[in-house]
Amino acid sequence: MNHWLTAAPILVPLTTAALCMLAWNYPVVQRVLSLAGSVTLVVLAGILAATTLNDGIQVVQMGAWAAPFGITLVADPLSALMIVIASIMGLCCAVYALGDIDPVRERGGFHPIFQVLMVGVCGAFITGDLFNLYVWFEVMLISSFVLLSLGGTKVQIDAAVKYVAINLVATACLLLAVALLYGITGTLNMADLSQRLPQVANQGLVSAIAVLFIIAFGMKAALFPFFFWLPAAYHTPAVAVQAIFAGLLTKVGVYSLLRVFTLIFIGDTGWTHSILLWMAGITMIVGALGSLAARDLTRAWSWQVVAHIGSMVMGLAIATPLALAATAFYLVHDIVVKTNLFLSAGLVRRLSGGEDTAFARLGGLFKAAPWLCVLLFIPLASLAGFPPLSGFWGKLLLVKAGLETQHYAMVAALLVSGLLTIWLVGRVWAEMVWKAPVQPPAALLASMARGRAYALMLPLVLLSLITFGIGVNPDRLLSVAAQVGASLHDTSAYVEAVLGGKAEPVPTLVGELQHQAGDRP
Repeated sequence: MNHWLTAAPILVPLTTAALCMLAWNYPVVQRVLSLAGSVTLVVLAGILAATTLNDGIQVVQMGAWAAPFGITLVADPLSALMIVIASIMGLCCAVYALGDIDPVRERGGFHPIFQVLMVGVCGAFITGDLFNLYVWFEVMLISSFVLLSLGGTKVQIDAAVKYVAINLVATACLLLAVALLYGITGTLNMADLSQRLPQVANQGLVSAIAVLFIIAFGMKAALFPFFFWLPAAYHTPAVAVQAIFAGLLTKVGVYSLLRVFTLIFIGDTGWTHSILLWMAGITMIVGALGSLAARDLTRAWSWQVVAHIGSMVMGLAIATPLALAATAFYLVHDIVVKTNLFLSAGLVRRLSGGEDTAFARLGGLFKAAPWLCVLLFIPLASLAGFPPLSGFWGKLLLVKAGLETQHYAMVAALLVSGLLTIWLVGRVWAEMVWKAPVQPPAALLASMARGRAYALMLPLVLLSLITFGIGVNPDRLLSVAAQVGASLHDTSAYVEAVLGGKAEPVPTLVGELQHQAGDRP
């Protein structure tokens, strides 16, 4: 049973995508299948997370091939937590799509491609080897390109080309790094790599490969200086697509950095983590400044995605149990809030009757829908880090971790970024809520009635409740985050679960060449 449960995050959206393809000419059937598959994924992801947290790490060796020779699926506290939150975001965006996706995009295959994207996201979270991580990144790249260009407008195609170009460079770097790593170790199983890399004679080469992984995953995560593609692309597709991109895609890059630099590249942390620390600090400041310079709501939130990626990587770079726990907590908070903010921006655009979310077109929301203003205040306040919402606890944990390790410059960068974010939130609130309406409130409500109001509102309500619930009662998530931080800091349980304490030596390409050349390190 546990084997099927561990594989469920891949099997469920994959099956849903196949069924949606079979119902290609029946959009209503596709909607029902997409919702049913998303709900099923949430339920099974919750059961998997509970099983992992209570009973320990869950491992499946596909085809009964023992690690490190076969394909391994691993659900540890971090991956189980990420799959749960990803499945909830997938459900929210699938519901929102009912009122957002037009018939043209539905006929173009939105529902099956959306489910394929979820296959890639969940596969990346649960895989236990680097080659399959590369494969799942490719699945995400192909499906996200289709979703980004679905609709065929000039702006979308331009953004899609930029998005694919930078991601192909990242993919090339990742594939090169994976190949080099296999050449010096003879394995790509992550648990096996954690034991073999310290035995490699040329540790300088290991550090160079680690930098390649920083570049590859840094591009995927939109870290400085590889962030420029994100604000140019994320504002162009349908709102449901914007939200799932902002909530999950860059977080897969952060997850990969967490996994690789806590499990595999742990021999030269003074070098690799210093690089990550500098990248994180600059990313926070540049992202916050970029959001202030933006004159469009979705572009501002795109820059905020960049800024908060820096906050998460800060915790990884510090690498204490508290810092890693803070990163896990912040990941959950940021995924929920960013998804909510992009969905909210789409709703505000619909209410304003405009084709974009430029600040000049906003205004009058309080008179048109005061209940919506109350609902939107929660993600905005959490983004700014106002207590007692989830953003406050995430920043507090990061500040505490930074002060304990005397990373005062990073703490200062985090606080400056936070102050700039408060400035942005205040400006957005003034423009969107207090400013005189661009059109009469009656027109705003009429534009709302033209859509499927329940589909647009339910995800916002759910996400705001999650943010509020985490804020006022953070103990449960703090406990899970602490478990994640401890498991990342001490990976012996992960290695033992995957390898069972039996790691047989595997001849390596470099080792064979050294032997033939008579080079004895």
